[in-house]
Amino acid sequence: MFRKILIANRGEIALRVIRAAREMGIASVAVHSTADADAMHVRMADEALCIGPPPASESYLSIPAIISACEITGAEAIHPGYGFLSENANFVRIVEDHALTFIGPSSEHIRMMGDKITAKETMRALGVPCVPGSEGGVADLEAARAIAAGIGYPVIVKATAGGGGRGMKLARSAGEIDMAFQTARAEARAAFGNPDVYIEKYLARPRHIEVQVFGDGKGRAVHLGERDCSLQRRHQKVLEEAPGPAIDAATRERIGTICAEAVARLGYAGAGTIEFLYEDGEFYFIEMNTRLQVEHPVTEAVYGVDLVREQIRVAAGLPLSFEQAALVPMGHAIEVRINAERLPTFAPCPGKVKTFHAPGGLGVRMDSALYGGYVIPPHYDSLIAKLIVQGRDRPEALARLKRALGEIIIDGVDSTLPLFEALLAEPDILAGDYTIHWLERFLAERMR
Repeated sequence: MFRKILIANRGEIALRVIRAAREMGIASVAVHSTADADAMHVRMADEALCIGPPPASESYLSIPAIISACEITGAEAIHPGYGFLSENANFVRIVEDHALTFIGPSSEHIRMMGDKITAKETMRALGVPCVPGSEGGVADLEAARAIAAGIGYPVIVKATAGGGGRGMKLARSAGEIDMAFQTARAEARAAFGNPDVYIEKYLARPRHIEVQVFGDGKGRAVHLGERDCSLQRRHQKVLEEAPGPAIDAATRERIGTICAEAVARLGYAGAGTIEFLYEDGEFYFIEMNTRLQVEHPVTEAVYGVDLVREQIRVAAGLPLSFEQAALVPMGHAIEVRINAERLPTFAPCPGKVKTFHAPGGLGVRMDSALYGGYVIPPHYDSLIAKLIVQGRDRPEALARLKRALGEIIIDGVDSTLPLFEALLAEPDILAGDYTIHWLERFLAERMR
């Protein structure tokens, strides 16, 4: 087992890793920018090292700075959290070349799943159901028109190296395909340095379902059920829950087994999430995230496991600590992502937190790096807290969520808390009857 690990991240996810490491008797190293000198993860780690100025490109994304931090502190392994370098195959290769351990999958698997076309081809070959679409990248406008006509409108044009909703354009008819193709390519080139795009069938009323998988890197893997992540704004998840309200036990076992067998055949190591669109009882693969997810706590709550601890164990060469037969969902869990943003525009709202009070009580977990007097910097993502609740069933979890939201105090900055209070008054949310388009319509109609 490792003696010391470095966390190449910040905020609540860095704290999450520090806590798991401490329970395992492993020393932790926090790296930070000058803007994060007073951050909670810096205070909580066993050691801390400044690696650069506020811009992420000069600190949290600086591979030389992070490798140097390992050499200075004697850290043997790096946990990437999510975001930043967590899915950067080149970073993983450099870590491996320096005789360090990356707490996550191999650079080969990250590269394979980082390209949407390669990922789709791989998953199709492994028996994972995929969205009807182009067999590979679409070279030019003439090919785009022909492929879209063959699939049938509406279609969506997507960047092969995409993420976060960038490089994605909808064409509802033949009259819109030219603009969608050209705009998606331009956005992809600007955002990712890669203009390649592919085309898929656009599903009208799908849910976004993701399956949590975990592999030992030696041909054994399990699944830990699914999460419903359908409540999204601009392709960014806002609320996640497990189990999914639209998924029954038989369906869960069917798609979970398909996913576990696929990653086992790949020899995949660590945590991963296979994401689908789900409509009319059918699953359609869209991508695989080769890292821990922001919403991993709902799976931890329902299955009673520590996914970060398991990541560290597998990276150290230990076998999985649980068998598939023992992974039985218990109750229901919901997570809401609280951002420092001003409604209704969702403009970032950095600044000084005058007062912070986290909710408590039975079945309530708050993952946050906030404290009274903390200054939220303007340089990074606006996520400031994740509220996770668990109940014996979905109605109890919803009641607990409503109660916990009423206990939170975040004074000094605006936040998205009012959005979740409004959502809990909606019959569709209470009934679990929503798709990936529901929240955008709600915001357009109710929160102007």
